Amino acid sequence: MNTCSEKWEIALRVGMELANIHPRPPAVRVFDAGVGDGTVLGRVMRTMHDRFPTMPFYIVGKEISLEDIRLTLHKMADRFVEHPSTVLVLTNLAYAEAPWLAVKSVSAATSLVWKELAMDGNTAHSFEQQITTLEPFLAENWKARVSPKSGNPVYERPVILVIYRNDHKFLLNQIVPKPGGTVADYDLVIASQPYRARGSLEFKAKRVLAPLACALGPGGRMIVIHSYGRDPGMEIIHRIWPNDNPFMHSRHDLLKEVKRELGAASRDLNFNAYSDQRSLFRYDMHTLPSEISSSIGTSTLLAAWNAAIYVAQIEDDRLSDVNSDRRYIEATREVLQQHGGLWFYDESFVISHRRE
Repeated sequence: MNTCSEKWEIALRVGMELANIHPRPPAVRVFDAGVGDGTVLGRVMRTMHDRFPTMPFYIVGKEISLEDIRLTLHKMADRFVEHPSTVLVLTNLAYAEAPWLAVKSVSAATSLVWKELAMDGNTAHSFEQQITTLEPFLAENWKARVSPKSGNPVYERPVILVIYRNDHKFLLNQIVPKPGGTVADYDLVIASQPYRARGSLEFKAKRVLAPLACALGPGGRMIVIHSYGRDPGMEIIHRIWPNDNPFMHSRHDLLKEVKRELGAASRDLNFNAYSDQRSLFRYDMHTLPSEISSSIGTSTLLAAWNAAIYVAQIEDDRLSDVNSDRRYIEATREVLQQHGGLWFYDESFVISHRRE
């Protein structure tokens, strides 16, 4: 959410994990399991450069939304200036495919679109211009549909986009992936809100977290972050839907289920739930001190309501029932005045691969 500090706080939390990884040649390998608009990844890449200024980066980002891919690419031009030895790969593949850049079905493999952009020049302006030329390619190929089986968005055709600087092609020769799949062995996997909160425990573990855990290299770490609830945001929701509980699975539930799902493959992994003090963190809605007073403006109330229903993932059909009256506005006003603002809690945990 752009109206809250969540992405800043997540990037800060992910950056803390960089102190615990142990990259091996030829590159620092990072997988982002849901790039979104690129805000978190961009901030993490800055932190990576600060910690590993001379090491090549191999960064793979999964994202099925065309608009989010556009927003992400618009943030990347300056990253190739500050850290020229970067290979950035963006893909719409599924969680079980994306870390390895390899599709599993034969029909998908025959329709795979592999695009490589070796950028010329050395300025952010020239890189931005070359990235912008990808717009027609993205519009034509980065398409999604809703799966009739799961209800989740899935790609129409698999796409892999590889971007790097042409003047560093020689240095990056061993890092630039080639069609046909590649090794995963990631030093860091970022799984920030990678599943719907209301999804089943089995789906979250089997379809999302277990494949990502298998993509870790020796000494690698996967940090998982999802909404926790028990905050003023949920107080707003409960004033409209008193029995609603979107956050059904705790980090302890998920770690137990992932370990069960992996079976013998879990022997090389550590499952770190941590204490609440370390695991939980707060983020706030952006407001001016003068906005939360005895008379809160409508725009602030609507922003707070939208933030609350977004975090709680309230379905559209339920929203249509309450938007016809002003109960939600009054509920939002009461909670904001009671707490002097609006904030939310996220929960984080780590699955790490033992070092060799």
